[in-house]
Order: sequence, then C-alpha cells, then structure tokens
Amino acid sequence: MLTAGDVVELDLGLPAGSEAGLVRPAVVVTADRILQGDPNVVHVVPLTRTIRASGSEVVIEPSAGNGLSARSAAQCQHVRGVATGRVGAQLGNVGAVSLRQLRETLALIFDF
Repeated sequence: MLTAGDVVELDLGLPAGSEAGLVRPAVVVTADRILQGDPNVVHVVPLTRTIRASGSEVVIEPSAGNGLSARSAAQCQHVRGVATGRVGAQLGNVGAVSLRQLRETLALIFDF
C-alpha cells in the first residue's frame, strides 16, 4: 500500500509543452487517510535531476531511505492526479521533513 511521501517510479506518458513526462520518479502527496481507502487515483509530484532556482521546487538529497540515486528537485508546479496503474515500483520514502516542505510549497502554489 502506498503512503504519503513514497518515492515511486511513474509513467507520465508523453509530455505536452513544458509538462513533466515519460518514466520518472515522483513523490506521492495524497493524504494517508485517503490512501488507506485504496483509491484509483493518487496525487504525485514528479522529480527531475535538473535543479533550478525556483520557488515551486523542493530539492531532495539522495539517501538510502528515499531510494534516489541523485540530487533531485520535486516539481510542485507539476503536481497531478494519476491513475494508480501508472505507478510502478516503490523506491523509498522522502520522510516527514521533505513531505512537509512539499506540502508547504503546494499550499503556496494553491494559495491555501
């Protein structure tokens, strides 16, 4: 079962314009109380190895816990709902601190 903060392999398909696409890691940001209901759709933030000076991205350092092999930027501006069928292997989990940073950035983007 997925939990919030899980890093998963994700097939986003072909991108249009500046969208994130193709197969890449992403962080699950759906609340655990929703994930416990085994939803058909989860919310994810794609990761990229391209680090930009952007207020909408959160840098995540690789660790044994998150399963990342390189420093990555969580692209909060690309948050999206995806069918669970697009979700592949679970690589690890970003942990509470990074998950909180992601959720704070999403709150800024959505003006919550």
